[in-house]
Amino acid sequence: MKIEQIYTGCLAQGAYYIESNGEVAIIDPLREVSPYVKRAEKDSANIKYIFETHFHADFVSGHVTLAEQTDAKIIFGPTATTKFNSHIAEDNEEFKLGDLIIKVLHTPGHTLESISLLLKDKSGKDIALFSGDTLFLGDVGRPDLAQKSNITLDDLAGMLYDSLRNKIMPLADDLTVYPAHGAGSACGKNMMKETVDTLGNQKKTNYALRADMTKEEFIKEVTDGLATPPGYFPENVRLNKEGYDDIKNILGKGTTALSPAVFETIANETGALMLDVRSASDFAKAHVPNSIFIGLDGGFAPWVGQLIVDVNQEIILITDKGREEEAVTRLARIGFDNTLGYLDGGIKAWKAEKKDTESIDCVSAEEFTKQYDKNISFDVRKEGEFLSEHVLDINHTPLCTINEHLSEFPKEKFFVHCAGGYRSMMAASILKSRGFDKVINVEGGFKAIKETNIPVSAYVCPSTL
Repeated sequence: MKIEQIYTGCLAQGAYYIESNGEVAIIDPLREVSPYVKRAEKDSANIKYIFETHFHADFVSGHVTLAEQTDAKIIFGPTATTKFNSHIAEDNEEFKLGDLIIKVLHTPGHTLESISLLLKDKSGKDIALFSGDTLFLGDVGRPDLAQKSNITLDDLAGMLYDSLRNKIMPLADDLTVYPAHGAGSACGKNMMKETVDTLGNQKKTNYALRADMTKEEFIKEVTDGLATPPGYFPENVRLNKEGYDDIKNILGKGTTALSPAVFETIANETGALMLDVRSASDFAKAHVPNSIFIGLDGGFAPWVGQLIVDVNQEIILITDKGREEEAVTRLARIGFDNTLGYLDGGIKAWKAEKKDTESIDCVSAEEFTKQYDKNISFDVRKEGEFLSEHVLDINHTPLCTINEHLSEFPKEKFFVHCAGGYRSMMAASILKSRGFDKVINVEGGFKAIKETNIPVSAYVCPSTL
């Protein structure tokens, strides 16, 4: 028996490979399926089942392509409907995998069709729980993604409470829990950095599993402080229900090399978004005018989903040499399939054609403190980070809301900072493309600013006053 967690940090997502006696089950695969096929070939095994714990909203799963390549059966939970061949499992239905049994537990709440998968060894002992988005480490799945006219947020949260109490909490404490996501995913709000734990430890540490918690208390705590889900979520759900184009076709189109002249023509005539995925420092030094920065070496896919409103937006890329396919792949993982190509030769080729470039002014934290003025200084971190500690009296405009707050930024010189510089460069690029030419990025962000003598303020919980 083999159990492998295949974790993708950018999406904070865990897919799973389970093998027994030459038979393999894949749980929640990513869109690019070759790693699973090659892994099974290495074991001289056949992929028999593809389990989907629910219709994912934060990424496009690989179930359709993987089934086409392997003839494996796609399995969803009760109430699911698809436009491709799939097996809709019943609650408590069991599937034999070599010497193992995988039992489906219907655990609605995150979505109506959500399931958790209980793995049993050949003696019938429960050994692992693949909890999908029902139970995370330190948290549970957000219950606001499957609301309908007759099903409210509170209804879903109530279902989740019942699923946890009736299906998961009665299981043995020594059961290993493998969740579908970890810290950083938009599918929860308070996840631990660890990606594997025991159910017993979760019963002790996870706020949502408190034994004395009433349903009313659970609903209040689980629904409190939920951020607005990214705009691309509904499209990803649709693709996961209805099917999608093979990622090979997306890569074929998206990795088309575009000369500077063709790149410029496409940008001017089609309205394609020029997306620069290099480092923040390289973007600051020189970039194509009106391009937007979202660096590959960071939370790339989630930020694309947060900041690019239309998932069908046509995109042309500026990348470091050799990273074109990576960029297209990571865009396609979240359903951004309309990449038209990349700037052949990158910014160096653009300059060689004597085309204009722009830059972002940057200052050190020390210089920022000398020029600090609350009226021209903006913190673009998340609300929780800001409340924890921030520069005294500074303006707060979270990056994810920047497009709705453009009127609040001055036309004259102003500063932006985040925690370390990645997000503030994204903010600066967006602002500059909107005509805010005098935006200045603070290098090193709040981490560097804290090392200066500038006054900072921290949120004080009213209960401690």
